[in-house]
Order: sequence, then C-alpha cells, then structure tokens
Amino acid sequence: MNLVRLIAIAVGLVFIWQVIVLLTNVPPFILPGPLSVAKAALTHRGPLFDHAMTTLFEIIAGLILGTLLGASSALFMITFVPLKRWLLPVLVISQAIPVFAIAPLLVLWLGYGMGSKIAMAVLIIFFPVTAAFYDGLRSTEPGWLELARVMNAKPLAVIRHIRIPAALPAFASGLRVATAVAPIGAVVGEWVGSSKGLGFYMLHANARMQIDIMFAALAVLAIVALSLYLSVDRAMIKLVYWQKEEKET
Repeated sequence: MNLVRLIAIAVGLVFIWQVIVLLTNVPPFILPGPLSVAKAALTHRGPLFDHAMTTLFEIIAGLILGTLLGASSALFMITFVPLKRWLLPVLVISQAIPVFAIAPLLVLWLGYGMGSKIAMAVLIIFFPVTAAFYDGLRSTEPGWLELARVMNAKPLAVIRHIRIPAALPAFASGLRVATAVAPIGAVVGEWVGSSKGLGFYMLHANARMQIDIMFAALAVLAIVALSLYLSVDRAMIKLVYWQKEEKET
C-alpha cells in the first residue's frame, strides 16, 4: 500500500470529519472535532500507549496461536481425510455462534486477564486461516500430484514439497483476512471484562462522558490494526515471492 496514498486518505477522512462537525454544529459529547481528539491523545498519551501495548500483545498472541492452530487443522484434514468429517462441523459451529455470546463464557473460564482476550482472537482467526489454507491444499495442480505418484513420492514428501508451496498464496490471503479481523476478538473481550487494553479504556472514557478520549483510543486502535495488517501483508508478499502483483497506478 502506497504510503503517500495512505496519508492522503487519512487527511481526507479527517477533513470530512471536521466539515461534518462544522456544518452540523453537533455537540462535542456526541462527536468531538479532530483537534479536540488530538489534544486528548497528547494529554493522555501515557495511558493510551500502555493500553495500546496490552491490546497489541493480545492481538499478536491470538494471531500466532490462531494461525498455528488453523494451519495445523488444514494439514490434518488434507492428510487424514476421515478427520474432515469431524473437524469441519466444529469449524462451522465456531463461526455460527456470535463472538459476543462466547465472550462472557471465556471470561468466566479464563478470567479477566489476557487469556480470555487471546482466546477470543484465536476463535476469530482460526476459521479464515483454516478455510483458506485447506482450499489451497486441496486445489493443488493435479498434474503435479500425478507426477509425484509416478515417481513413488511418499505422502509426507508430497505435502511438504508440492501441496504446501502450492497452497501458500491461499494461506497468505487467509492470513491477511485473519489479521484484519483479529482486533475484534481482543477488543470484544476487553469490553466484556478486563482492567487493561484499549477496549477497556474506551468503555471507561465513555462512562465518564470523556468522548474525546474515547475517540483518541479508537484512533490509536485503528493505527495499531492498520500497522499490523501492513506488516503481515509485507511479510506475505516476501513469503509468496513468485506471485506477481499488479502494479499500482
């Protein structure tokens, strides 16, 4: 993603925000202006940084665990075909139940610490990684598999040297989606019950009618999420180096 274009989009959104505030004359306790939010962010930069680090750790830990669990599940399903009949319904059920319904249970079981927030992120990340990687594994070019069969290649060698490299583009797409939605799990967990994190800080500010601080925390969360996504996207481009992308104009 072009940095200049990203900055231009951010400036344009802030400009539209300011225009809406000026034209509608909306009260600050409903929609504060960008300047007051920036002042609040500078004034409370210490707490914002501390809470942002907590949320970032929860997101990264959930992303790592969810990716490992999702990739392992996809490999198990492609290696042991009967396992798919048992694991696939679990995948569907994990996404059919709303995360808000599961969050109180995870807080009850895992406590108010980071564990329940990481578990929420893992639940959200698990499905897109598993689904994308499994689709990539089973969509391997049939000619390559036939050639490996003719050469008497062992099943594990076929998976390692043929299926996994062929599935990496699909895996990268799934991981990008997972990275984009990972903050949802951490923040929802913080809303349900926590004492740290940007989600907790937003609720705390909202309860005290400090709307400018709440918007500042939301802006920091957006920056954290976008930075993480861009980092993962860059890493996936290097991982799948043979996949050419269209040049941006």
